[in-house]
Amino acid sequence: MDDYGIKKYGISTTGNVFRNIPAGSLIEKALIKKEGRLSRAGCLCVETGQRTGRSPHDKYVVDTPAVHDKIAWGKVNQPASREQFEKVYQAIIQHFQDKDLYIFDGYAGANPKYSYGFRIINEKASQNLFISNLLIKPTPRELQHFQEDYLVLVAPDCHVDASVGLNSDVAVMIDYEKQIVLIAGTGYSGEIKKSIFCVMNYMLPQRNVFTMHCSANIGEDGNTALFFGLSGTGKTTLSTDPHRQLIGDDEHGWSRTSVFNFEGGCYAKCINLSQKNEPDIWDAVRFGAMAENVCLFEDTRIIDFDDDSITENTRVGYPLEFIKNIEPSGMGPIPKTIFFLAADAFGVLPPISKLDQNSAVYHFVSGYTSKLAGTENGITEPQATFSTCFGEPFLPMDPLLYAKQFQKRMTKAGSNVFLINTGWVGGSYGIGRRIPLKYTRAMIEAAINGELDYVSYEVDPFFNLNIPLFCPGVPHELLNPRTTWVSKDAYDMTAQKLVEMFQENFKQYTNFPEMIINAGPGGKINNTF
Repeated sequence: MDDYGIKKYGISTTGNVFRNIPAGSLIEKALIKKEGRLSRAGCLCVETGQRTGRSPHDKYVVDTPAVHDKIAWGKVNQPASREQFEKVYQAIIQHFQDKDLYIFDGYAGANPKYSYGFRIINEKASQNLFISNLLIKPTPRELQHFQEDYLVLVAPDCHVDASVGLNSDVAVMIDYEKQIVLIAGTGYSGEIKKSIFCVMNYMLPQRNVFTMHCSANIGEDGNTALFFGLSGTGKTTLSTDPHRQLIGDDEHGWSRTSVFNFEGGCYAKCINLSQKNEPDIWDAVRFGAMAENVCLFEDTRIIDFDDDSITENTRVGYPLEFIKNIEPSGMGPIPKTIFFLAADAFGVLPPISKLDQNSAVYHFVSGYTSKLAGTENGITEPQATFSTCFGEPFLPMDPLLYAKQFQKRMTKAGSNVFLINTGWVGGSYGIGRRIPLKYTRAMIEAAINGELDYVSYEVDPFFNLNIPLFCPGVPHELLNPRTTWVSKDAYDMTAQKLVEMFQENFKQYTNFPEMIINAGPGGKINNTF
């Protein structure tokens, strides 16, 4: 039996070892092992167990002299010793001894100059299907000569012993020196995807590539647009546009000459997914895709996308080619338009506002949104949060390093930058209503097409933002959020509260000049367009 070279990692098994087998074979094996069920459309539907989102308190970086000074240690990057890492590694090796194992060898980085090879070894066929959808598949020739840069071992049924001294029986550990990732005790596939993202966020900035938690698409005119935002803010939905080609939905690099996708697939939130609002994603939930924690109507086997009984963080992973309009190369020119997406639970941010260069840096660094239910364990209702550079949980190095790279790239490119509120208007969460998707799409289209370059703007007195007085396809009264509140006093109090939260959060960034600080909420500088 071919072990595909796994013995060099100390791995041996009495089971079978499969490498880069087709989606149909993985689905068949997952069904035989009762890892999931097929929906009527043929999508493999699995439940991830206790963990239905990322486990941020169980994420560790191995602290060694070679990497110590490069890592931003703290709650995001918790240090673990090499001894603790080895104990978890050996526990996984032991766990694998009687298991069928599934290998996927693939790449992250569509630009060949900045591509890295990842070997993922799974104990579950369903998770191997997931990562084979999400990474870039090698050609037969590339597979024949494949050499991994990083090894990723994934064992959701291997629970870490308390004697190891970690926070729980779950461990997500990255050893940047040995170039190994361990994932144990959690079946949530997003941990695999985001661990690889952390690796790219470590490797590429050291090569002068700005790494981004964003989606990207490109028009027929070659106009690239970027969409920054945390989970649930609309990156996947808004970048999946029937009139534009999708470059990627979540993770990208910005080099001196191009924007390029890290991945070969999409990982979309699918709670309340509808064919009317998101037809491309709806059609992608079919044979070959894998959905997590969705429920089926038992009589029809149709997925009930409105059912959040397991979690609101329902997900589906599928290859990019399941989307009709994609950019096959996974690359595009440097961006002309950049969007920051924030699902504002307070209901006080304008649905769209235009940022100058200073305020763009401010809001990029702030990374404001609302953490939506289910995105992380323990979150049951939306909470306001600030995530540095719209991706703090995935940044192994000093966040200011990424902010400075953004400033450099954005300034040199002369990109137009807009702040988009995909959250609430007319009141805070629970009182107001979610901004209709059709209006958000109209704002995005107008910004990309340059239609907002020739309209007048007014300055929001609380957030120091430039609000357009007119936007094609959007009701005038929706553009200024204060007009949508019944009680203007309640709006003013809520807006001031959020302003103070912005200001308090930004106090941690002591190295930024006053001109950037004063371009933010409550600031003294505004360059009205």
